[in-house]
Amino acid sequence: MRILLVEDDALLGDGVRAGLKQAGFAVDWTQDGLAAKLALETEAYDLIVLDLGLPKLSGTELLKWLRSSHFKVPVLVLTARDTVSDRVSGLNAGADDYLIKPFDLDELIARLNALLRRSAGLVTMTIQHSDIVLTPSTHHVSKDGQTIELSAREFTLLHELLLHVGRVQSREQLEQHLYGWGEEVESNSVEVHIHHLRKKLGSELIRTLRGVGYVIDKEDTSR
Repeated sequence: MRILLVEDDALLGDGVRAGLKQAGFAVDWTQDGLAAKLALETEAYDLIVLDLGLPKLSGTELLKWLRSSHFKVPVLVLTARDTVSDRVSGLNAGADDYLIKPFDLDELIARLNALLRRSAGLVTMTIQHSDIVLTPSTHHVSKDGQTIELSAREFTLLHELLLHVGRVQSREQLEQHLYGWGEEVESNSVEVHIHHLRKKLGSELIRTLRGVGYVIDKEDTSR
């Protein structure tokens, strides 16, 4: 999952970025509203973590532009503004959730996972496909009840494909979910991760459409 972090406090931003990366997210970090706007115009994100007190373009102005431009990406507002009127203003501007500084990183990650579930139309804490169960909050995957050990990027790739069962995603789209700015992307990295997932979870799980991309097909419920 790829996150745009918009935070002008260098110490806090660096800490949040490191924590989110350790939790398996690919993170791009900007420190002002205009840089964030440019990133949103040129990149695709699954989530936005947004401070309100930003230079050049405020978080509220950025949020209003985002919604008026019909971007549907979920936004979690992260701010020191803790009055009821501030929270109401942020939510009315288009935020999906609100977290007050100082905050616990585990709570931030839990809220982000909840936003991902909600945006994908999921109501449970787990994602199940046939005999495979994935739990985003604990980064746990099992098959037939047996725990399957996955690397962080294998987990992220599986999570992305399971969130969008039946939808073909290109290699470039999947790379965007796996790598943030400044991270080197090897030419065959997605193929390598797909190969490992097939070895661990079954060769039929992920289907390749040559020249198009990869997909986990919907389960056949007619049988």
